[in-house]
Amino acid sequence: MDFSWSTDQEALYERGLAFARNELGGGPGKDGGLQRATWSKLGGFGYLGLSVPTAHGGLGLDALTTVRMVEALGKGCADTGLVFSACAHLFACVMPIVESGTETQQRELLPRLCSGELIAANAISESGAGSDVFSLKTRASRDGRDYVLDGEKGWVTNGPTADVYLVYAVTKPGAGFLGISAFLVSRDTPGLTVGSPFKKMGLTGSPISPIYLEGCRVPESRRLGKEGQGSAVFRRSMQWERACLFGSYVGLMERTLEKCITFASQRVQGGKPIGKYQAISHRIADMKQRLEAARLLLYRACWKLDRKEDAMLEVALAKVAVSEAAIQSGLDAVQIHGGSGYVEEGGVEQLLRDAVPSTIFSGTSEIQRDIIASRLGL
Repeated sequence: MDFSWSTDQEALYERGLAFARNELGGGPGKDGGLQRATWSKLGGFGYLGLSVPTAHGGLGLDALTTVRMVEALGKGCADTGLVFSACAHLFACVMPIVESGTETQQRELLPRLCSGELIAANAISESGAGSDVFSLKTRASRDGRDYVLDGEKGWVTNGPTADVYLVYAVTKPGAGFLGISAFLVSRDTPGLTVGSPFKKMGLTGSPISPIYLEGCRVPESRRLGKEGQGSAVFRRSMQWERACLFGSYVGLMERTLEKCITFASQRVQGGKPIGKYQAISHRIADMKQRLEAARLLLYRACWKLDRKEDAMLEVALAKVAVSEAAIQSGLDAVQIHGGSGYVEEGGVEQLLRDAVPSTIFSGTSEIQRDIIASRLGL
């Protein structure tokens, strides 16, 4: 069992970290839309195509190297919302095209998605269908060689700015897992309307909005995969997202830990740095322990993905560990910083607000525990 990275992997990580710090510095973005110039920088470096084959404009990295690069992005970029949007674009939208798209779809879309010319958004969640994706109300009805989509999607990450939406709709009501299909819908398609961005407690640099589909005509050539394969496409995309996206939270936790160590070493109370008090030093030690445990679970999940093995259990374990550790680290950071951690000016409370949704998106902690229990035979 080898826990080391190759020289090339280490060099790539360092370049990715330096890029994130130098080119994506500053604080969190605002709810609204993504900046095209910044998005192009991400594409230019390769962050929007980390796991995409080089033939399609990506870097062709395996899952383990990909998650390490996402970790660098999460550590170096203070705008966790931007990181989240980039990961949602890559893992929930681009990778499904890599794995299920036709040659034409791949040729027309992948190079532009990897370069940053196009922004993609995943549209599956609805007001009555979050964790229960089989409760989708959006319908796709056949009309000759086209489908006509009708419905409403909520919480579409990148929705306000996206150029293409990966929309999941019911093509065969009552068929459950086999009744859902996926479609690549361009923003300018008649009948597609983008709603106003939501205001959120965290991840403010990641714009999220509803989209509305009314008589939205999509040609059969824009269906992703075969009819009825939408659930399988989505399930596979969640393997990528739940594993690799959460590398960003490992990076966020490491950034939080370093911030706390620096503060505890410099903040003097009672004649000595607060890091010399056991109450503080033990809290920081616990932060380090949670970080390393979560990181190892995530690396193992990606290792299994690379071996083409069933990684559903490992991905669920890692997702719960990383997300819940990130929230606890955010709480610890606020407590260690005291009053300065509670006010916006210090940037510490933002770390916590960005961590809170991690137990909700990509399958709640409750859903992940259901998966774990089922894999244990319960």
